[in-house]
Amino acid sequence: MGDTFSGDISKLILKRTVRADMGEVSLDSRMLHVLMELDGRKTLGQISQSLDMNMKTLRETVNRIYQMRLCETSLDSMPVLDQQFLNDLSAELSKAMGPIADVVIEDEIADMGEKQERFPAHRAAELVDVLARQILREERKVAFQQSMVKKLREIIL
Repeated sequence: MGDTFSGDISKLILKRTVRADMGEVSLDSRMLHVLMELDGRKTLGQISQSLDMNMKTLRETVNRIYQMRLCETSLDSMPVLDQQFLNDLSAELSKAMGPIADVVIEDEIADMGEKQERFPAHRAAELVDVLARQILREERKVAFQQSMVKKLREIIL
């Protein structure tokens, strides 16, 4: 689970969940304030600003709430990588690794617990880093990283 809140979480959108089997839960005031803000529409960046809470504290608080299964990601509103980025990723990795690149990408995405067609945009840098570690030749690794940093900047802006 911890992977859900790795990388840049500022654009992540969460919503409260209610379960019949919940029983009693204990929340501190910070957790309660954050939980009240999780409406399935606001990003964690917006919540951070509205609560005047830094992202590190918000990440820890949201993680605790998530562990208690009181919230879930709002998949329909979470930014995902578009096909063009995935095509570019494949093309660049193929230059470094050859035809096995697509299999390596599929395997790494699966290892990260994600699906290629709904890969969260906030984990793109993490994916690029994991893939770069698979490239054995240093000059190819550097070329891949430099090229993908440009592509990452395009999706962040």
